Order: sequence, then C-alpha cells, then structure tokens
Amino acid sequence: MLRVRPVHFTSRTESWEQLLTILGMVRTEDDDGWQVFDSASGRLALHAAEAGSERDGRTVFAVEVGDVAEFARRTNASAQDEATAPADLVTADHGEACRISAPDGFSFLADKAPHGAQCADADPALAVVAVWYTADPEAAVRTMLHIGARPRPVPDDDDTADFTAKNGGILLVRTASGPSRSGLGFEYSGPLEPLRERLVAAGIAAGLTEEAFGSTLHVANPDAAAPNAPATVWISERRPMG
Repeated sequence: MLRVRPVHFTSRTESWEQLLTILGMVRTEDDDGWQVFDSASGRLALHAAEAGSERDGRTVFAVEVGDVAEFARRTNASAQDEATAPADLVTADHGEACRISAPDGFSFLADKAPHGAQCADADPALAVVAVWYTADPEAAVRTMLHIGARPRPVPDDDDTADFTAKNGGILLVRTASGPSRSGLGFEYSGPLEPLRERLVAAGIAAGLTEEAFGSTLHVANPDAAAPNAPATVWISERRPMG
C-alpha cells in the first residue's frame, strides 16, 4: 500500500483544526501534540511546534505504507537497474520507518500506517497533495516510480509530473531552483465556490483565481506569520482531462 500523509508542524494547531474541519477532513488520531486528519484521499498529520521555531509552519513530505520492510525491498528492487538502493530501514523517534533518499539530496520517510481505511465521513471531493520542489525533476520522477506512485496525465508538456498513491492522495513533482523542499496543498473534484463560501462564513479569508487548467482557491494560511511560511494554502480544482 501507499498513502500520502505529509506532516505539518505548527504552533497554531487550533486554527489548523478549524481549517481542516471546514474542508471536510476528520480527525482520526489525537495523541500528545500529534493529530492526524483524514480526507477521502490521503491524510495530513499535524505536529505541535514552538512558535517562531525553525519548524513552525513547515510541511514535511511523507507517506504511509503497510509493511515497512517489504516497501523498502520493493523500492530497491525497482531501482536496481539504476544500480541504486534509495530505501533504507531506519529507527525514527516514533518507531521503525523507511527513509527514501533521492539524487537531489531530498529524503522522506515512509511510516507504517496505523490503520487502513480512510474515514468514511470525510468530504469525498477533497484530496491531500504533497509537493516535491526540485531542480532535478527527472530524478524525482524516477524516485516516485520506484516507490510505486502511479503517473497521471498532466494538461501540458513541461517539467511537471503528477502521481496518485494507490491508497489515497496526490504526489506532485514541480521544478524549482535552490535546495529541494516540500509543499502542501489540496485538490477538490467539485466546484470551489461553495467551499469558499464555507470558509468565508467561518471567518477565514479565501479567494478564487481562474487559471489555464482550472480554478484555484487561495486560503489564508494559519501559519502566515511564521518564518518562511506561505501566505496562503492552495486548493486546486480537479477537472477531468479530455
């Protein structure tokens, strides 16, 4: 199995709880500064951080798998033609995990999923999106294929690449200069205007922009005051291709 589950560090957990709840996500874990919210496709973990710290407002790219050791074996088997072994079993502070290391210096953890099914009460239109920004998109794409992510068509022919995870969530590779880094967003398969109205009714600023391949909702980021945090959280409209 493979499921998208980035980890977002924040000193404003209550504001994030409100935002995620309005977006239709459901909290399924709550344990000493660690919360997990399910969407219909993918999860997002919230981890408490000290206000103003380096981690405050940052998102860490991460996934969930069923069997950590088997995931590592399959990933390395997929990469053997390149004479690489990107997966290593490690002991993290929360237990056994698999670390995936890419040629661009980017790495991320695959943790064992604590439970399998997505919450049936979550908004069926919402999906969690984890983004990998890199100056070496070709290598990032190969890594995504090695871990079992499934390519999906993109509307243009540039250096972007989109993937789905078998058990939920979206993985994006986007070209960017500088050190590789993580990003967070969401996709919505329904109209965005009703979602915007829900947010505004709750006192959360949100604006719609029309772009070449669909609309995007830009929502005020609860962490906007944190160092290096973006001003908004984006939710893109998912339009069928063809």
